Amino acid sequence: MTVESARSSTRQWWVLAGFAAAVALVALVGGLAVARPADDYAALARPGWAPPAWVFGPVWTLLYAMIALAGWLVWRAVGWGPQLVPYAIQLVLNAAWTPLFFGAGLRGAALVDIVALWLAIGATVAVFRKVSPVAAWLLVPYWLWVTFATALNFSIWQLNRG
Repeated sequence: MTVESARSSTRQWWVLAGFAAAVALVALVGGLAVARPADDYAALARPGWAPPAWVFGPVWTLLYAMIALAGWLVWRAVGWGPQLVPYAIQLVLNAAWTPLFFGAGLRGAALVDIVALWLAIGATVAVFRKVSPVAAWLLVPYWLWVTFATALNFSIWQLNRG
């Protein structure tokens, strides 16, 4: 291994750590939005098909890992290019949802946000598919979960309207 390839390899791991940190920041913003999301969730009127609060942590942990890996794979293929713009947009929309839904109690605004998030994930999948099909497929479970979460957000908004 040459010094140049060693530097390149080291840089790749640092960039992966950066993607993981960006995704962790998104999760942290959500976590800081509300002190006890499980308690807040339990206090809401929910549809019978709503999952228990304990499901969300493990699901999001896995999804966030896949989101970070997908972004990194695209970066490895094209660098810091326009392909990562929809990725960044979906991260911002993801970070905004919990403060809207739980922190501010704005279920309708959170619904608008999550619909925009769903569209941004779709755009990200479409762009990633052209660069790295593996990266695109890594986002499909996230897209499916957000589809489910959108229906849940809508139902909770309807059930808890004044």
